[in-house]
Amino acid sequence: MTASHVYLDWNASAPLLEASLVAMNEAAREGWANPASVHAHGRAARARVEGARAAVARLAGADPRDVVLTSGGTEANNLAIRSAFAGKPAEGAVLVTSRLEHPSVTRVAEAIEREGAARVRWLGVTEGGQIDLEDLARALGEGGVVLVVVQAVNSETGVVQPVDEVVTLAHARGASVHVDAVQAWGKLATVAALADTRSLAAHKFRGPKGIGALVTRPGLRLSPVVLGGAQERGIRPGTVDPVASAGLAAAAAHAGGGPVRYAALAPLRDRLERALLGLDAGARVNGEGAPRVPHVTNVAWSSWRGPELVAALDLAGVSVSSGSACSAGTSEPSPVLRAMVGDERALSSVRISLGETTGPADVDAAIKAFTEVVVRARGGRPPG
Repeated sequence: MTASHVYLDWNASAPLLEASLVAMNEAAREGWANPASVHAHGRAARARVEGARAAVARLAGADPRDVVLTSGGTEANNLAIRSAFAGKPAEGAVLVTSRLEHPSVTRVAEAIEREGAARVRWLGVTEGGQIDLEDLARALGEGGVVLVVVQAVNSETGVVQPVDEVVTLAHARGASVHVDAVQAWGKLATVAALADTRSLAAHKFRGPKGIGALVTRPGLRLSPVVLGGAQERGIRPGTVDPVASAGLAAAAAHAGGGPVRYAALAPLRDRLERALLGLDAGARVNGEGAPRVPHVTNVAWSSWRGPELVAALDLAGVSVSSGSACSAGTSEPSPVLRAMVGDERALSSVRISLGETTGPADVDAAIKAFTEVVVRARGGRPPG
């Protein structure tokens, strides 16, 4: 990879913020000890951990006591979902979610059903990539719903889910709501403030990998998924990394101003999207017409398979993706796009996600690379 290689895969992972790197280096020198130790070295490490908890709480509009630090969004989603069913009678219990969710939700839902802890009610989805609220109302009316799980922003399409409506419907029926908000922090002005639990992953908003959090409503009791020590009040045993915590704290502080920075990307995303559609008369935007965050586009092509186009663009100096990074390496179409638009279109789709350091020159380079690759494959013929 050269310095000129353009990175347009921010939804997979955002580049580490310089302030996070500085904070982590300082913590590695001065706050490296075990944060559970009561001596001076341990207290210095503990200060980094509590700093991260406080920074996440400020970002989420929560109390630090309601923030549990985890290894990332996947663990936070697992903890929220499994906690909701811990100690409850399995008979008649229902978990409601959809195939639009991240694998750390759908696979946990499938596991809970296999284990007999609950039945899963899969919601219908629209071609635009949102859950069907009428179907949610029907599911809640069927009874037994313990938990509804919905994402705030889809990682593949950028479609924003109607979270407030989901919470209103679910709470009216006595069900709790977990929101996978991993792709929302730093992009949306408010993130599911009325949900019972919300997940977070630092590396999605320029913090380090390997750390995240679960934010709960006040007074909500969680049950651990892993057993061990008393860290994180026994909810998430295991030594918390003070170095990663320092990076999370800096990134969370930076993410507070993120919605304004990301809103400024909309013209760049729209210009890129128009140019790409102009290259292929059969191309379509997945999620077009639905509310989307301003930095993501997901385009289905008429004559390309997504992974093949991603590989060709990589050789041309542009990094994009053909689906969620957590599902990369499989030959199966994206379950999200399959639920929205079917197998054929899912197999031909590519996601492009911009970030706060993306500039006009990056978009120009991406348009040039797409043009060269797509037109060359067509033998120089115009689209149509």
